[in-house]
Amino acid sequence: MAVSASFREFVFEQLSVVGPVSLRSMFGGAGVFRDGLMFGLVVADTLYLKADEESRCRFEEEGMAPFSYGTKDGRNTIMSYWQCPERLYDDPDEMRIWLERAYAAAVRAQRAKPAPKPGGTRKAKAKRAGR
Repeated sequence: MAVSASFREFVFEQLSVVGPVSLRSMFGGAGVFRDGLMFGLVVADTLYLKADEESRCRFEEEGMAPFSYGTKDGRNTIMSYWQCPERLYDDPDEMRIWLERAYAAAVRAQRAKPAPKPGGTRKAKAKRAGR
């Protein structure tokens, strides 16, 4: 499910309407990041945008589907990234609105995560203990 160089360049250009973003290679695709938050995913030359309870209905209204993948045990995992409607590629103003919504969903998801426990991770504890 690799991302072609041409699609990667095309998507990066599309994303520029929301300011500085980065594409980071991961799992055969690429994560779309802004201010350290992943709000998009590029897999097999398809752009997926972060969605949540507040924004998912817009993707459903467009007939889009969430990104999913099969696991080794035969289950199907569905993620919170939904296919970007192709019509947006020809409308930078509308694309910007959808990208901002996706980023807002990523911000909401980040805020909903529990705060780290005092004392840090096992790795940090081991380092402090000299292991």
